[in-house]
Amino acid sequence: MNIMDAHESANVSARDGFSLGEPLSLMGVCLDPESLSDVKQFAASMPLVRLLAPVTQFVAEDDDSLQGWIPGSPPEVCLIDFDANRRSATLTAEKIHANLPGTAIFAVSSNSQPSLIIEAMRCGCSEYLVKPLNHDQLLEAVARVDGRRKERKEVSNGQVLAFVGAKGGSGVTTMATHLGALLAKSYARRTLLVDLHPTFGEAAFYLGITKHKYSFYELVENKDRLDANLLRGFLLRHSSGLEVLPAPDSVEPSRQLAENDIGHTIDFLRSRYDFVVVDCPPGLSKPNLEVIARCDWLYLVLVPEVSAVANGVRCLDYLTRAEYPLDRVKVVLNRHLKRGIGITDDQIEKALRRQIYWKVPNQYNQVIRTIHGGDPSSQITESEVARTMLAWAETLGKQPDSPGDAKKGSKRLFGRLGR
Repeated sequence: MNIMDAHESANVSARDGFSLGEPLSLMGVCLDPESLSDVKQFAASMPLVRLLAPVTQFVAEDDDSLQGWIPGSPPEVCLIDFDANRRSATLTAEKIHANLPGTAIFAVSSNSQPSLIIEAMRCGCSEYLVKPLNHDQLLEAVARVDGRRKERKEVSNGQVLAFVGAKGGSGVTTMATHLGALLAKSYARRTLLVDLHPTFGEAAFYLGITKHKYSFYELVENKDRLDANLLRGFLLRHSSGLEVLPAPDSVEPSRQLAENDIGHTIDFLRSRYDFVVVDCPPGLSKPNLEVIARCDWLYLVLVPEVSAVANGVRCLDYLTRAEYPLDRVKVVLNRHLKRGIGITDDQIEKALRRQIYWKVPNQYNQVIRTIHGGDPSSQITESEVARTMLAWAETLGKQPDSPGDAKKGSKRLFGRLGR
C-alpha cells in the first residue's frame, strides 16, 4: 500500500470535510489571466465548488451599497487580486467586508511580505494566497470556509448570560467567575466566561490565571477565520472546567471594532457552549449593547447604595424606551445585609419598579479569600457567597432549555438600541 505524503493527506482531509449540500460559490475580482485560469481549473476539479462570472472592476470609491457591482446573489468567497491596484483592492475588500458579512475574502498576490499580509487581514481578508495559485492552497482555504459554513448551520442552543453593573465596583466579576466555575464543576455544563472589558479586565486574575497570550477582542478581530480550531488557540482553561476568553493583558488604545463583529463572535460561541457568561464593564457602551441584544438573561447588578440604584433606574428606563423585553432583565443585589444600613430592599424595589431576583450576602473577607485562592468552586463549605451562587447555578444548571423564542422576535425591536 502506498503511503500518502503530508500534502496528499491534507487534501483528502479537506475534500472529506466538504458538506454535501449546496456548492460553495466563488467569484474572482480583477484576477490576472493566469490566476483566473488556475481558479477555473480548481473549480472544474471540485464538483462542490461553483465558479461565478468574474468581475473585472474594483468597487468604486463612492459605491457604499455594492448594488449593481455584483451580478446576482453575493458569492460565498471573493478572490481579489491585490497586485493590480493595491489601494483599490483594499477599498473593495473593506466594502465587501462591511456589506456582505457572509462572504469570505481571499487576497491574491505575488508579494508575501508580512506587512502586506497584515494589511490585507485588517481590511477583512480571511486568507492570503500567494501566486502562482495551486490546487492545494485553494483546496485548504476553501475547505476552511466550508467548515465555518457548516458550523453556522448548527443549532445554536446555548444560553448567553450578560452581567452588567449599575456602577463600577458592584461585584460583577466576582459573580460572573463564581457562576461560571460552579456551572462547569458542579453541573458539568460546557461553560465559557468572556471578559468584555477593553482594558483592566480581572476575570482571569480572579481565577488564578495571571498570564495569557490572547484576548477576546483579538478573537473578534479574526472573526472571518472563526472556527473551532482557531477558538481553541485563544482559550484558557480553569481547574473547574470553565473556559475563559480574557480581557487584553496590557493597557492598549481603544480597539476600533464593529459592534456586529462582537455580536457575530458571541453567536458563534453560543453554538459551542451550554452557557456563555459575559463579564461586561459598567454602563451601556456599544459593545455591551451588542451583547445585551443577544443575551438570554441580563443580570443588572446593584449594591445597596443610592448612586447604584439611581443608575439602575436609568438603565431600565433606557431599555424600556428601546423596547427591550424587560422579562429578560434580572435585578441582582450584591453585598446584601439582612438588616440593612441605609437603603432597604423595599426602597430599592420601589425605585426600580421591579423585584430583586437574587441577593448575594455581604461577605467581603470570604470574597477576598476566594479571589486569592483562584477557585470559586472549591469554597462552597467555607463561603456563604459561594453557597448562594451555587443555589443560583442550580436554577440554570438543571434547566437546559433557553428562555424561549421571545428573544428571536425581540432582536428586530431591539435593533436600534446600539445606534
